[in-house]
Amino acid sequence: MAKKKHDRSPDAVAALPAGERRTISNKKYERELRALQIELVKLQEWVKHAGLRVVVIFEGRDAAGKGGVIKRITETLNPRLCRVEALGTPTEREKSQWYFQRYVAKLPAAGEIVLFDRSWYNRAGVERVMGFCTEEEYQEFLRSCPEFERMLVRSGIILIKYWFSVSDDEQERRFQSRIDDPTRRWKLSPMDLYARSRWIEYSRAKDEMFAHTDIKQAPWYVVDADNKKLARLNCIRHLLDLIPFQDLTPDPIELPPRQSDVAYVRPPITDQTWVPDRYGKVGSRD
Repeated sequence: MAKKKHDRSPDAVAALPAGERRTISNKKYERELRALQIELVKLQEWVKHAGLRVVVIFEGRDAAGKGGVIKRITETLNPRLCRVEALGTPTEREKSQWYFQRYVAKLPAAGEIVLFDRSWYNRAGVERVMGFCTEEEYQEFLRSCPEFERMLVRSGIILIKYWFSVSDDEQERRFQSRIDDPTRRWKLSPMDLYARSRWIEYSRAKDEMFAHTDIKQAPWYVVDADNKKLARLNCIRHLLDLIPFQDLTPDPIELPPRQSDVAYVRPPITDQTWVPDRYGKVGSRD
């Protein structure tokens, strides 16, 4: 007998009973992540070789897991070719500019990948809900954003947009874990806490945003993010599937022999200022 499917809204995935939660073992997760990261390196080399320009946008509620997947994508890549842009509050000068102007300055050149940890969609989310923009500015964004993105795509930019969907219960668990962990407490700002109290308003804002900006040229891809590990794997796999690439892995590398140390006299080791060794014996030194 087939299992009954659980209904899930596009924004908040309904929390399943504990016994029915989707899981993955740590061992399998690490194995799959390693394989995907190797493929990401191949993708990076192809982007460089082919001169592609790639923009990936990560949006979603606070604690939905955007930062986690960005970290796993970038940790094995060359930061000169793949960079993260997480713009802060606009300055007074930036507020006077065309809204998209400061984001345009961060777009990639040929051979680059740019990951936006939040993006121009701030206007449709936090600015809308918190009243940081006027009604006229908001309506203008909804009108101009699709055209802006179509323009980017026509210029040759590969534009990919992800929305990380997390349930109410799971977000609360993650907020609480941040409160309890002194190394992660900084992730919870007063704005995050206030935003949680306006959950429904954010849902409505997200629905209206999707209605206007889920376009054929740059559709929204929704990631079920209630399980962080599965969300990371599914998102990375999907990203790799969206951009066709060839394997440019070079031939095996052989190290040349080290130069002979004839006529080189190493200065006394006592002439150098060493960091105190508090955790173990110092091995071979250079």
